[in-house]
Amino acid sequence: MDAVTILFDKPFFHILAQAYGIFSATAFIWGPIASVWLAQKLWLEYVRKNYILKNFDFIMLEIKLPRTIDKTPVAMELVLQSLHQGASPNWYDKWWRGKVKPWFSLEVISIEGNVKFLIRTPSGFKKVIESHIYAQYPDIEVIEVQDYISLAPYIHEKNEWSMWGCEFALTKPDPYPIKTYVDYGLDSSMMKEEQKSDPITSMIEFLGSIGRGQQIWMQILVQANGERYNTPGKWFKKHDWKDEGKRLIKDMQSKNSAEDAPKPTKGDQDIMTAIERSLAKIGFDVGIRAIYIAQREFFDPATITGITGSFRQYSSPTLNGFRPCNTPSFSYPWQDYHSIRENKKKKKLFDSYVRRSYFYPPYKKKPFVLNSEELATIYHFPGGVAETPTFTRIDSRKGEPPANLPI
Repeated sequence: MDAVTILFDKPFFHILAQAYGIFSATAFIWGPIASVWLAQKLWLEYVRKNYILKNFDFIMLEIKLPRTIDKTPVAMELVLQSLHQGASPNWYDKWWRGKVKPWFSLEVISIEGNVKFLIRTPSGFKKVIESHIYAQYPDIEVIEVQDYISLAPYIHEKNEWSMWGCEFALTKPDPYPIKTYVDYGLDSSMMKEEQKSDPITSMIEFLGSIGRGQQIWMQILVQANGERYNTPGKWFKKHDWKDEGKRLIKDMQSKNSAEDAPKPTKGDQDIMTAIERSLAKIGFDVGIRAIYIAQREFFDPATITGITGSFRQYSSPTLNGFRPCNTPSFSYPWQDYHSIRENKKKKKLFDSYVRRSYFYPPYKKKPFVLNSEELATIYHFPGGVAETPTFTRIDSRKGEPPANLPI
């Protein structure tokens, strides 16, 4: 008996052969189902791509801030509520027209220490966003600018630019809230500026600390949240994050209501109260990315630590927080021969950032949910407490907003 015969005479290969036989014999059942599923997936991607190309012309808005801002993040929360656009499409709009909900990108960048706030939006929402910003921040100036990505045409690691990046995810399920501006006491307009502890200030100071030949880009992609949680016991039914939060609370209550279970602690009660308060606000599907890009001679690996810790101040040990993920690096050299996988991941991460692709192909990701309060916490305009030297501020807005802006 030769070696090949001995090898295939093993029990494992008998099992494999039987599985292949069953697989082939049942092809007439699963084959059509798989074909229909694949056809639906390809068709949906095709019609959605056409819909986006025809209906979304994206522009970039830069927000120039005055010397002082007396408003609390509550004002930013009201602005961000204007981005909660579009209901889930019906079956005809979804499958035939490829209709999708609009999405926006809230961005904070640093070009050699010069920090800027930007919003990337479909052009059709420009007046809506401007009107809400001017209504809450009358001394702010909003101008349309060119996309800054052209300032660093990263193509490959071997060229003159070096790059690192990551995405962020939540540490716990979506309904658990992060630490918000309310927890920092910033919801009160009576507090003096010098007494405020604004969590966004540390990130602004870090962004302003980088120097020549370096850039840091951060984008927070947002879209009105939809129903994407599988409903237990029902195959095709889905529910939204509020129903998911109610389910979590119900599970926590049922565990504590059993006869042999201990009574809920103060900590458990505080968690349920925090979730209930969070569910009272509108929710957004969210994706966060950050990229550090620099000319090779100025690339500083220490900056990576600052990026991964940029959202640490919003974390709560008992509730929720952020963690970096999808980093283009590997722990051991044998995991990536000649950095082939690392360079591939970097190019993919950079391209997904440039396209602002997260909710739809070509880089469809699973988003997480933040409510309007949480979103206003991680993206709002800081007051005078943020005095980074390279954080450009204007003395006053150059003109009044157009009289015909919708309010």
